[in-house]
Amino acid sequence: MDLFEYMRETNKEKESPLAARLRPTTLEEVVGQQHIIGKDKLLYRAIKADKLSSIIFYGPPGTGKTTLAKVIANTTSAEFTQINATVAGKKDMEEVVKKAKDLQGMYGKKTILFIDEIHRFNKSQQDYLLPFVEDGTIILIGATTENPYFEVNGALISRSIIFELKPLSTEDIKELLKRAVYDKSKGMGAYDAEIDEEALDFLADIAGGDARHALNAVELGIMTTERSADGKIHITLDVAQECIQKRAVKYDKDGDNHYDTISAFIKSMRGSDPDAAVYYLAKMLYAGESVTFIARRIMICASEDVGNADPQALQVAVSAALAVERVGMPESQIILAHAAAYVACAPKSNAAVCAIDEAMRTVAETGNLPVPPHLQDAHYKGAAKLGHGLDYKYAHNYPNNYVKQQYLPYELSGKEFYRPSGNGYEAKIREHMKRIKSEAEDYERKTEKENSRKDAGKSGE
Repeated sequence: MDLFEYMRETNKEKESPLAARLRPTTLEEVVGQQHIIGKDKLLYRAIKADKLSSIIFYGPPGTGKTTLAKVIANTTSAEFTQINATVAGKKDMEEVVKKAKDLQGMYGKKTILFIDEIHRFNKSQQDYLLPFVEDGTIILIGATTENPYFEVNGALISRSIIFELKPLSTEDIKELLKRAVYDKSKGMGAYDAEIDEEALDFLADIAGGDARHALNAVELGIMTTERSADGKIHITLDVAQECIQKRAVKYDKDGDNHYDTISAFIKSMRGSDPDAAVYYLAKMLYAGESVTFIARRIMICASEDVGNADPQALQVAVSAALAVERVGMPESQIILAHAAAYVACAPKSNAAVCAIDEAMRTVAETGNLPVPPHLQDAHYKGAAKLGHGLDYKYAHNYPNNYVKQQYLPYELSGKEFYRPSGNGYEAKIREHMKRIKSEAEDYERKTEKENSRKDAGKSGE
């Protein structure tokens, strides 16, 4: 390393963004991701023992993929090399492989190759690595924000362990923000700044699990805010809002405002007001509410308040819930608006709710009533001798695939639970059930008359 390169590296450490300076160097400094680096977890043990195999880190931006790679770099005895797939090419990989072979041959030393944004490599570039991963020339650590099962070659996947990193919790990000403000060695503690609890909560919440986003905001706040009369830099809620260019919405996820807003959202969908439903949806999204939480509420409303008046509503809601898990923000807001507007505009019926509520009460009151014998299973050994399944009428042998017979326990004969409303598709359900029951009665009367004639004919003989 020459003098100029030394000075460049020295200045880089001082002038690099806060998120980079604050990056942990040991496992103990890492915040979050305890599901993969907890002390009893495989990755923790592998890093500590310096016995890594090829791995791929998969997760949203700012969750610590590069951080974990850097921790490995600081703890391993192997040669650690890093390249970025957005700028590296096959020539760069050839140089890494050549050096790895030399180190392995001369010193028996392993080489770890960390490839950031590995999904950016095309198939042939990924294929090039395969034989060297397979024979142990290099240990691959890949990092990607995309689903590796779609973006990384299956052959590499099969030779790697996939670790999925989750968005950091608000408590994790608050811990990092405090470290950033008050740590004098890696953070900005030398600036003598203080961060208000409101600002801390706001930044941690608005970051959406992305630590880098929150750290960039607090760094900007400290660097651009004038000192107060007490000589300190105060990061208030106003400063935090200014730094992240977003207003704080009063929305305490554990308080009344949270419950009031979600209640208004559900009642607006139930009340067939798509405008209000979309407004409250926007308020929740703006405040950083979990998209999966919102999607669950839409699914419940689609079944509880729409039901069979529009059976498609639940399909739309479930599809939206699956889609937001795969797509993420900001596009998920469109999917949620689509589903919320559909459910709000759909015809309404709570007949299914009333049916299950009344049925549950009946079961609680009447206890374990026996199943009618003709509905009981006739297939197990000895069942037929006990009369199980005897005289059961197979519905498909009758007009409209319906036959009148006792399905409820005899003690509940004539009891109704599900009463379709006259709204939407339930009007058709109600009309359909009325028709097939009426035609079944006609068929039954007709059959009885024919049987009577046959019996009379036989007696005349």
